[in-house]
Amino acid sequence: MRTELIDKWVRAFVGDTAVVDTRRPLLFWEDAFPVPNYAYDPADVRTDLLVPSRSEPPSGFDFFEPRGPVSQMYDLVLGDRTLPRAAWQRDDPALADRLVVSWRPGLLDRWLEESEEVGGHPRDPYKRVEALASTRHVVVSLDGVTLADTTRPVLLFETGLPTRFYVPEEDLVAEALEPSGAHSFCPYKGRADRYWSVRGRPDATDIAWSYAQPFPAVGKVAGRVAFYNELVDISVDDVPLQRPDSVFRRREHRPAAD
Repeated sequence: MRTELIDKWVRAFVGDTAVVDTRRPLLFWEDAFPVPNYAYDPADVRTDLLVPSRSEPPSGFDFFEPRGPVSQMYDLVLGDRTLPRAAWQRDDPALADRLVVSWRPGLLDRWLEESEEVGGHPRDPYKRVEALASTRHVVVSLDGVTLADTTRPVLLFETGLPTRFYVPEEDLVAEALEPSGAHSFCPYKGRADRYWSVRGRPDATDIAWSYAQPFPAVGKVAGRVAFYNELVDISVDDVPLQRPDSVFRRREHRPAAD
């Protein structure tokens, strides 16, 4: 496990109560897991609100559960609210008695890094995201059915992930796609508020998404639609791209409709 002290002011709220308030969080990366988390000095956590948890862990893979053994799991109780499995102590000397608090969406009400609201997971200081306008000819298809065709994509480059091709919505093949109820939050790009599935293909649900109001750093993708390269066929300037292998090939790593 790799760790690094970070100079960010990090807070987490339940209602108006700050249950985490720290200026020296310990960022850590679990082995073979793509995103980091924070571990906190117990003095920076409302430990008076934590009680040992009796709940069972969910079955199968869960993105927001601990990635290794824990010495203690806690529920967080505030007033009439009980937040199950909200915090834990990892049984790993690298985290030495620190507390980890869950970033599961909908569990705690709000996370701040400095004064900016974030979610999903802490930002990785070694990740870079860049959006560039292009005139490449990009065609997206699935089993020979064209889903999008554009010569004005925005290419989004993100450390550790495949290049994403953001297509103007008017360059989608509308009859091939249907909206879904999924949404997600990315700490680097913002809230993906719309998703699409391939019409008539239950094996191709929630495979494209759009950010109506992305963070300023990637503002060029606003209103455009990107597809999981892992799940569709993409050609760029008539050259087919190989489908990449990333965590998003697995269904449990992708958002689903509510």
